[in-house]
Amino acid sequence: MKNRRLFCVVLTSLTLCFTISLEAATPFDTKIFKSDKGKLLNYRIHLPENLDPKKEYPFVLFFHGAGERGSDNKKQLIHGVKDLLAYSKKKNIPSIIIAPQCLAGEQWVNTPWGDLSHRMPIEPSDTMQLTIELVNESIKTLPVDKKRIYVTGLSMGGFGTWDIVQRMPKIFAAAMPVCGGGDAELASVIKTVPIWVFHGGSDNVVKTKRSQDMVTALKKVGSKVKYTEYEGLGHNSWDRTYRDENALRWLFHQKKSKKTDELGEK
Repeated sequence: MKNRRLFCVVLTSLTLCFTISLEAATPFDTKIFKSDKGKLLNYRIHLPENLDPKKEYPFVLFFHGAGERGSDNKKQLIHGVKDLLAYSKKKNIPSIIIAPQCLAGEQWVNTPWGDLSHRMPIEPSDTMQLTIELVNESIKTLPVDKKRIYVTGLSMGGFGTWDIVQRMPKIFAAAMPVCGGGDAELASVIKTVPIWVFHGGSDNVVKTKRSQDMVTALKKVGSKVKYTEYEGLGHNSWDRTYRDENALRWLFHQKKSKKTDELGEK
C-alpha cells in the first residue's frame, strides 16, 4: 500500500510537470482582456520572438468555430490558427496573432447559422464587442503594422470575420472568411477590402449559398473578391484552406495603401 501511494504521488508529479512543460512550450500566451465595464474575454496571443518595440509587425485576428467555445482558453487553438503561425515562421514573417475564445452558448454574431441570409445586428454580440475593444487596445499598445492587419475565421468564426470587417472596414488590410456568412446588403461598405472567401460545395451546416451571395454582392459593387469553392466537400473546408500556402501567402501579402484608405472613405 505504501509503495502504491508513492507510485501515485510520483505519477501525479510527472503528469503535472508534463502539463506545465506543455503550457510553457506553447507559442501562444494565455491572456484575459478586461473591458472598462469589467467584462472578461479569454484570448491567446503569439508575439514574435525577440520582439523589437521599434519595429512594426503584421497582426492577425483569428475567430474559431462553434465547437471551440468554452472557458478553458485552449480550444480556440485547435483549428487554423497554428497553421497561420507555422506559415509565418516558415516564411520568416514575424507576426502578432490573437485568438479570442467565445463562451459556451454565445456567438460572434447573433444570427442562426442555418439561415440563408441575415441582416447585421445594429449592436455587436457581447463577445464581438469585447473582441473589438481588444483589437483596438492591441493596436494602441503593441507594435502593430496598421497597414497589415488581417482577420480570418471558420464556420461561426467565418460569420465573425464578415461581421467585424463590416463594422470596421477601415482597419483591415484583408479578410479570409471560411464557410461563414455576412450581410450582403452591406457589400458596398467593404468593397475596397481584399477578401478571399472559402466554402465547401456540399456544406449543409452553413449553406454554400451564404458565401456565394456575399461574393455576388461584392462583385456587383466593384470588389475584386476572390472565391474558392471545394466541390463535393462538406462543412470542414478549413483544413484545406489553412493548409493552402497560396491562400496564406495571399493573406500575408496584402497591405493597405493610402489610395485604399481614400477609397474606403468615399
